[in-house]
Amino acid sequence: MPKGYVIAHAEVTDPDKWAQYVAKTKAALDRYGGKPIVRGGRSEIAEGAGRPRHVILEFPSYENAHGYAFSPEYAEARKLREGAGTIDIVVVEGV
Repeated sequence: MPKGYVIAHAEVTDPDKWAQYVAKTKAALDRYGGKPIVRGGRSEIAEGAGRPRHVILEFPSYENAHGYAFSPEYAEARKLREGAGTIDIVVVEGV
């Protein structure tokens, strides 16, 4: 069974609020078996517009990744992120 991934590209404007959001996502990560494999770090945009911060979360399956992204636990965390930056998030099935 292919793994699932949640991939996010973000621009953080309020690091303190963003940190609260990240801490709150742990409950959803744990529930759906997610593991961060990229969370921030050095990056360079090679093509296109892009954002400065990148996150890749790995899950046992697409269903788990989807469950995480649309879970009540994640919705709670998302509220803490309001006004802290901009983010694009996709759920992707691996190969």
